[in-house]
Amino acid sequence: METPAWLRSIGTSAWLLVGIGVLAVGLVWVAELTETIVLPLITASVIAAVASPLVSWMKRHRVPRPLGTVILMAVLIAFAALIIFIVIRGVTSETQQLSGHLDSAKDRITGWLSDLGVDPSSAKHAGDEGSSSISSTVGTLLTGVSAGIEKLSSLVFYLALTLLSTIFLLMDGPTIRAWFERHMGLSQAVAHASFQRVLESFRGYFLGVTIVAGFNAVVVGIGAFALGVPLAGTIAIVTFFAAYIPYLGAWTAGAFSVLVALGGAGPDAAAGMLVVQLLANTVLQQLVQPFAMGAALGIHPLAVLVVTIGGGCLFGTAGLVLAAPVTAAIVKISADQSKPRTA
Repeated sequence: METPAWLRSIGTSAWLLVGIGVLAVGLVWVAELTETIVLPLITASVIAAVASPLVSWMKRHRVPRPLGTVILMAVLIAFAALIIFIVIRGVTSETQQLSGHLDSAKDRITGWLSDLGVDPSSAKHAGDEGSSSISSTVGTLLTGVSAGIEKLSSLVFYLALTLLSTIFLLMDGPTIRAWFERHMGLSQAVAHASFQRVLESFRGYFLGVTIVAGFNAVVVGIGAFALGVPLAGTIAIVTFFAAYIPYLGAWTAGAFSVLVALGGAGPDAAAGMLVVQLLANTVLQQLVQPFAMGAALGIHPLAVLVVTIGGGCLFGTAGLVLAAPVTAAIVKISADQSKPRTA
């Protein structure tokens, strides 16, 4: 008896899903084993994908690509060093004041619990637990990058490999891209278009994230200043950099700002800061985000949430950040391939 066509189709699809699952597990395993090399390469690839148009622009103005790469890297390194210096200096100079505000917020929470009829000892225990969790969260937020990098065999090796990889990708990007396009197993036109879609998705996504992060930081910083919340500048800085961590960053920065407002300016300011955070990350962000992202993603926000969380579960920080632009690139490539071709 011949197997029905629909059953053969289901069997083929099932084996295809099994193969995809095995491939995903294999990629996770290999990425974990080679984390020391993979993370710097991913970082360098993202930087090169976003910054390569500047090198190309300099080349069009008669600046050789190697010299343009050196100039761009020098500017990026100087800018990164300046930002790190400003952030670290600002945070460390206000550490004692920040700790005082957090302790004040803990005392207020304990008092509220007591007013609600909670046993004083239980209220104090809850406050201590909350303070411990909050301090841990703030510490993770402010030192998370350093803690993540410390997992590598050496900070110097990580930075050196990232710098070296970025230089090579910027300087020899067209040559490397052409090699990949020739070995993708696709026609030259399809391979070139697919690669271009990936680059466009990355550039559009990270440019959009930067614009949205700056907008949120300005709104939250102005709101904190208007409400009389202390450390308004620190809150704005934390809000800006937390925006690069999809979804989780907004929650962490919001909790941080509300807690500082509660401890430093009272319940009314904390309620106002909560409203500002909700407005900045919902209504106002939705007004800005479509213009900031443009056609970079082209996928539903729910899909972005699902793939971001899934990517983070499978591939950690790299998956959390790269899942959305990679998915957007795949969607656009699929749409390109489904378009009817004219003779």
